[in-house]
Amino acid sequence: MCGIAGQFNFERREPVERETIVRMARSIAHRGPDDEGFFISGPVGLGFRRLSIIDLAGGHQPMSDAEETVWVIFNGEIYNYRELRAELQSKGHEFRTNSDTEVIIHGYKEWDTDVFNHLNGMFGLAIWDVPNERLVLARDAMGIKLIYYKIDNGQLIFGSEIRPILATQDCKPEIDPVALNLFLRFRYTPSPMTIFHGIRKLPPGTMLIVEAARSEEERWYRFTPTPFPTPKEKGEAARELLELYRGAVKRHLLSDVPVGVLLSGGLDSGLLLALMNEQGGPWPAYTIGYGATFQDDELTDAAETAVLLGAQHVPVRLNQAEFERSLPGIVECLEEPVAASSIVPMYFVSQRARQDVKVALIGQGPDELFGGYNRHLGVHYGNWWRGLPTALRSLAGFAVNRLPRNETLKRGVRSLGNEDRLKRYQDVFSLAPAETIDGLFRDDILPQRNGRELIEYWRELLPQIEHTDELGGFLDERSLMFGLLNPKPVRRLLEGHRSGRQDNHKLLFSLVMLEQWLRRQWAVSTAREECRPFPWHLRQMQ
Repeated sequence: MCGIAGQFNFERREPVERETIVRMARSIAHRGPDDEGFFISGPVGLGFRRLSIIDLAGGHQPMSDAEETVWVIFNGEIYNYRELRAELQSKGHEFRTNSDTEVIIHGYKEWDTDVFNHLNGMFGLAIWDVPNERLVLARDAMGIKLIYYKIDNGQLIFGSEIRPILATQDCKPEIDPVALNLFLRFRYTPSPMTIFHGIRKLPPGTMLIVEAARSEEERWYRFTPTPFPTPKEKGEAARELLELYRGAVKRHLLSDVPVGVLLSGGLDSGLLLALMNEQGGPWPAYTIGYGATFQDDELTDAAETAVLLGAQHVPVRLNQAEFERSLPGIVECLEEPVAASSIVPMYFVSQRARQDVKVALIGQGPDELFGGYNRHLGVHYGNWWRGLPTALRSLAGFAVNRLPRNETLKRGVRSLGNEDRLKRYQDVFSLAPAETIDGLFRDDILPQRNGRELIEYWRELLPQIEHTDELGGFLDERSLMFGLLNPKPVRRLLEGHRSGRQDNHKLLFSLVMLEQWLRRQWAVSTAREECRPFPWHLRQMQ
């Protein structure tokens, strides 16, 4: 994990101050403890923090070609850089390092922005094209690496985190109520929005091009999956899938530093470890658990997997007291609130793994790919459900909604009948109906088109998803969240959960995380005597 940051004064062309870029880069020093670098030239400034993984001696950034016509700062890893290097050398390009970063430079010179379609990897990067005075920001196709940016008054500022952007501001921006509404629906803030007004996340597979005093965001990744002409036999499909997985694991093990694996007791990480063994080993395997008193504890199963596959097993134990004690500090690390309780065990297991390795693979994501959640079952039967007579669906929906708890089933009945595919996608993932989330807010806080921007952004993806399915103590009225939210409906959520009539634990945990995040932001602003990011709350309290 590295970190990038930069500024481009693309309208008035004022010179960038070196002190600003240094401050931006050092705000994310935790991402890259091994090295730092800067490039300042007139209206452009680039900063970099490095965690060395490949070509430890020669990968210093910002990096340029020999003529210094193209400069790059890059967070991520390009898995096919050796193949691309050979291809570019055959076209006459000369390389000065063994790093994957240099492939991006020469690839851009050869293919312009189409270079991104040649890269197999994860990346968040910036390219400064000197002759054309053009700055390009790009994010990998799956959105593994983040790019945040803000454009205001002819100035672009960006970074791998929000922190570099905030480092240039006198005041923290206000909370965006539309983004907050989406966070309460999905437990995170989807791209291109962020929790802060005026700061955006570059969406996956997208680039931002700034030149000739204007900026334009456009998709570079337009792969469109199509069904096979004839279905494959199960055996053939399984063999092809295994080879794809085997190749991906081999690519991810490209490293000049020690590598480990985060091992659970499940199939996903067990298969990952088995395929890693084909490339070497034994590998250190790290597992976190709560002990035998916790129903879903995986320490025992993971230990058995480690023994079976010859891994060096390292268990990490976390109890409830430590979970509660550490939560505020972990939330402080978050730039935006994320309402997933897994962030706490992930923090501790990563902290332990970092004592031994710089890179750790993790078996996360197969549930989304292979239909591992209950919602996938609903999507599978969605066409059948929408084919039922409206009266029958209404009767069944009424009966389901009368059931105590069973919020997942209620969400399925509510969402799968929607004929608008993108609206249905939004409802499938929403923790509660839109009217329930909207009802948590104070009057006149939300705009009339609340949430429509996200659906309109998704419409650009329709050609790519044509042949895929839809998937993938805070009640104190002095709480900061109540600057935007109405305490009464929040209290009703808690009372419905406590009574057993509803299962609102996910939404309630989202509110807990929001309040904790707001308090940490407020405390930091107060300690630094900064302008507060929540003036609406101050007005409410007066």
